[in-house]
Amino acid sequence: MRMGAIVTRIIQQMKRDKRTLALLFFAPLLVLSLMYFIFNSNEATITLVVSDAPTPLIEKLKNADFSIVVDDYFTKKQLQDKEYDGWLEIEPNSSKLTLLNDDPSQSKALTMQLAQILQPSQAAMRSLKTDYVYGDEDTAIFDIFSPMLIGFFVFFFVFLITGIALLKERTSGTLERLLATPIKRSEIVVGYMVGYGLFAFLQTIIIVLFGIYVLDIVHVGSIWLVLLINMVVALVSLSLGALLSSFAASEFQMMQFIPLIIVPQVFFSGIFPLDSMAEWLQSIGRIMPLYYAADALNGVMYKGYAFLDIILNLSILACFAIVFITLNIISLKKYRSL
Repeated sequence: MRMGAIVTRIIQQMKRDKRTLALLFFAPLLVLSLMYFIFNSNEATITLVVSDAPTPLIEKLKNADFSIVVDDYFTKKQLQDKEYDGWLEIEPNSSKLTLLNDDPSQSKALTMQLAQILQPSQAAMRSLKTDYVYGDEDTAIFDIFSPMLIGFFVFFFVFLITGIALLKERTSGTLERLLATPIKRSEIVVGYMVGYGLFAFLQTIIIVLFGIYVLDIVHVGSIWLVLLINMVVALVSLSLGALLSSFAASEFQMMQFIPLIIVPQVFFSGIFPLDSMAEWLQSIGRIMPLYYAADALNGVMYKGYAFLDIILNLSILACFAIVFITLNIISLKKYRSL
């Protein structure tokens, strides 16, 4: 009987907690659906530029399911700008293959297919030299993921720690006591942002420096740009965590936002190839902060981008932070109108 009473109490408690019930049944379906669509996406087509190649060779390449661009006046700068996978130059005594190498797995697949197509007996193809725009032949797939992982961990831990800390501020009555004073809502929000932001930024610096100098994560561009990107990411995560904490009544409910807010962003941070996804899936990715954070970090750390190359991503991240901070100020209206 006593055990039955405990079971009955838990059932009644769960029935009253509609949010937990929704998470219990909805969140797994959401994550599974995203995984289904992402892993069932078509493989990205390999685009190869060919210069000065005979017609029979071009036909062979087309039959190998390459997307072929014939251009005898192509340049390495164009390969970088257009983001084609590779560029094959046929010369009288040798050939040269230039790989973009922004995805090492794609580069290896291209190289293997070319090795099967190019016949050693042909004089023009006896010596195939390989050059790389980004990285080199030893570049591993983790070199592409690692910059994105730094941004993810900064985003995740700042979101989690800030959200729970601000939730305690509210549940302990500290926020209500502040709202009872003449202080403005905007001053409260900015005060919390600056106060917790100092610790979030310190955490960000530690993560970045540890990843680069201890774990030796690939780093081509300026470390100051890496720090700047992650500072902006931390600000976005800080403001988002503060906003969502106002909708949670306990730490458990705060944790419920992780599969709904954090996990879906992982799928669109570049860890999985975005180009092969359906257009509507790519559109979902473009409304998530980690999409822009990962793109900027990969650009600076792996490709050596400068500030002007990532300014659009930084601007969009800053807009996310401004929107979340504004919503934080508005959300305080339910406690007090000023």
